[in-house]
Amino acid sequence: MNIKAYLQLCRPANIITAIADILAGVAIASFATPLTEINPFGVILLCISTIGLYGGGIVFNDIFDLELDKIERPERAIPSGRISLRNAYIFGTVLLLIAIISAFSNGSLSGIIATLIAISALVYDKYGKHHSFLGPINMGLCRGGNLILGMSIVANTVSEWWWLGILPVCYIAAITIISRGEVHGGNKNTLYFAGLLYIMVSISQLTIAYKLDNLLITLAFVAIHIYLIFKSLLKAISNPIGPNISKAVKAGVLALIVMDAAWVSVSGNFVIALFVLILLPISIKLAKVFAVT
Repeated sequence: MNIKAYLQLCRPANIITAIADILAGVAIASFATPLTEINPFGVILLCISTIGLYGGGIVFNDIFDLELDKIERPERAIPSGRISLRNAYIFGTVLLLIAIISAFSNGSLSGIIATLIAISALVYDKYGKHHSFLGPINMGLCRGGNLILGMSIVANTVSEWWWLGILPVCYIAAITIISRGEVHGGNKNTLYFAGLLYIMVSISQLTIAYKLDNLLITLAFVAIHIYLIFKSLLKAISNPIGPNISKAVKAGVLALIVMDAAWVSVSGNFVIALFVLILLPISIKLAKVFAVT
């Protein structure tokens, strides 16, 4: 078995960002529940779940994109023949099943959320990404659901703070909008709109941090996040060719970790926020070996 090909298929650098989502959700749960009362084994189960959800979703994305990838990305694992279509189906299905089982092992609410994320991911892979308006929202729902999955470590948290899942929807919608120009280039108006969505997320984080009296801590993480995403985005706006668009997408995906670290800092957990931030160099290193987009 070509292990490297299977790793390439499920985008390891991106999976790290999904784990950061879970940790951010756990931190949000600590808004009302002390971290000492949160079950660490449950956190591990949810991290396993998100690995399966993201990995499985990406695998099915490449399965459904096979004919297009034969033309635009023939080097990918399935069109290159390093992984057969049958084995890809099995691999993706196993990952999603592991994700759902792990989530249910933490609790019924977690299991239901994971199941809905898996369904949403498959809908996006097969249909959503072909729709210019609903596609980005569909993809964003997967990521917002992932943050809520982390919150479900304490079930009562979800009913109070579920609406924070809307912000990752905006963020991922921005990345998805940008990514449409990866191959043939984009247009500046679309990129400006994506930048506006990014700013909305940052302002929301700072507003909540202010209300929780954690503004100074959060401000540092938000500043790092804004720098990382806009460094590439402004270059793409200046010259919206395919390679620049691709770099902006990559920056947006990897910077998800910083956004999640900012969410942790909103809760006042500076040490844990730093721990989440440490995931960034790990993801960047993996991104040099494995594709992100």
